[in-house]
Amino acid sequence: MSEAAPIPELCAEPERAEELSARLEAVRKRLRAAAETAGRDVPELIVVTKNFPPSDAAALARLGVRQMGENRDQEARAKADLLRAGGGEQPQWHFIGQLQTNKAKSVVTYASVVHSVDRAPLVTALDKAMGRALQEGTRSGLPETLGCLVQVSLDAPSASGEAPPHRGGASGEEEIEELAQRIADAEHLSLMGVMAVAPLGADPHQAFGQLAEIHGKLVKAYPGAAWISAGMSQDLEAAVLQGATHVRIGSDVLGPRTSVR
Repeated sequence: MSEAAPIPELCAEPERAEELSARLEAVRKRLRAAAETAGRDVPELIVVTKNFPPSDAAALARLGVRQMGENRDQEARAKADLLRAGGGEQPQWHFIGQLQTNKAKSVVTYASVVHSVDRAPLVTALDKAMGRALQEGTRSGLPETLGCLVQVSLDAPSASGEAPPHRGGASGEEEIEELAQRIADAEHLSLMGVMAVAPLGADPHQAFGQLAEIHGKLVKAYPGAAWISAGMSQDLEAAVLQGATHVRIGSDVLGPRTSVR
C-alpha cells in the first residue's frame, strides 16, 4: 500500500524548518542555563504557536516539541485537527487564553490541559463538556480527565480594590481556593496547579515569587497540583528561578508575531 500524500498545509519550507530548529535550540539552552542557575530541574517547554501556520506546528513536532499552546479556540482546533490528520507524533495541546464558556464544548475535543480557568462558571462548563465528549467519543486518544490550572491575577488592586477588568485570573486567596476546590470536586477535571502572567511593567521576579507563595499554600491542600505555569520569552529566567514547572514560549521560538504566515 502506498503512503498517503503529505498535507500541503503541514509542509514547511526547508529554510523555515532550519530557522525553527535554531530558535528552538536557543530557547532550550536558555532553559537549561536558567535551571542550572536555580539549582533545579529543567521546566517543561510549551511552545505557543498563536498566529503561526500549521506547517510551523508540524515542523516543531518533527523537532521533538511535544507540548504546544494556543489561546484562540478556532485556531487551536484547526491546527490540532490538521496535525492529527497528518499522522506522526502528536503534540499535547494546552489552551492558555481566556476562554468563553460556550467554547468549552470545542476545547475539550483537542486540549489535554486548560491553563486559564479563572471563574466558577467555566469550571462547570468544562466539566459538563467533558462528560458529553466522553459519552460521544469525541475525546478519543486524550486523557479521560481534563487538566485544569487556576489562573491567578498578579495585578495590583486598583484604588477601589478591584483587579483591572481587562485582565484574566482569580484574585484573592478566597477566590483562588474556591476555584481550586471546584476543579478538584468536578467529576471530569483534574486540578494541576496555577498559572499567571507577570503584569506589564512589574518586576517579574517579584510577581512570580508571589505566584510561588500562592502555589505553596495550594499544594499543601492539593498535593497533586504541582504545576506552576509561568514565564514567557521575555521573563523565562525569572519564572524558572521562582519555581515554574512549565514555561510558555512563543516569539523566541517562532519569531515576531504579526499575522498568520
